[in-house]
Amino acid sequence: MDYNTLAALNPRLIYAEITAFGEAQAHRTAYDVVLQAESGLLYMTGEPNRPPAKMPVAMIDLLAAHQLKEGILLALWQRDQTQQGCRVSVSLIDAAIASLANQATNWLMAGHIPQRIGTEHPNIAPYGDMFVCAEQQYIVLAAGSDRQFAHLCQVLGLPDLATNPLFAHNTARVANRLALQQHLSPAFAQRRRDEVLAQLHALQVPAGAIRTLPEVFELPEAQAAILTETTPQGKLTQRVRTVAFQINP
Repeated sequence: MDYNTLAALNPRLIYAEITAFGEAQAHRTAYDVVLQAESGLLYMTGEPNRPPAKMPVAMIDLLAAHQLKEGILLALWQRDQTQQGCRVSVSLIDAAIASLANQATNWLMAGHIPQRIGTEHPNIAPYGDMFVCAEQQYIVLAAGSDRQFAHLCQVLGLPDLATNPLFAHNTARVANRLALQQHLSPAFAQRRRDEVLAQLHALQVPAGAIRTLPEVFELPEAQAAILTETTPQGKLTQRVRTVAFQINP
């Protein structure tokens, strides 16, 4: 079932495969958590002064599948031009490394080794910062610009924070993140989650509720993603569709 054998039978064949570590380490098997470890993602994930924590879904498997899908689409386009098939190969380790994004840049350009900082963003504040609202429900912020931060301060009734030299610009907010959290926490503690989120959304401040899965599947988007099927034995089954895009005429 190797590519060379099958391509000899059908030169137009597009042969797609996923490996763990590529041809150079074809003998090595691995599961998702091993790739999270080997690619640096596991080291970076978790809380400060705590052991590494794996992502709760097999994210490397999913990333590699999307990379493979992109390769297959390109191979289909190429076949239309050349009438020839090809071999498309993705390794889990390559997919993981390709997804390091800004964390890779922090090391390659600045020599900074990313550390475990929980949900917080290493380059933006308040981004990933979580706060408890009046009913003990969490929200998370992703204020990525000075304007969004100013609107956040407006909603919380803390307009002076937006002009305070310690917080007026993103670089300063990152450097003074703990002090910023100490200002924001009491303000969130006095507000109900849905109320403050509605006000933030109205001013285009990125923020979200940290939802349990039961709460997630109350959302219309999640309801639309549920696939329901009855097995031949009459058992009702449900799962989430894995294709999220739509193609409209």
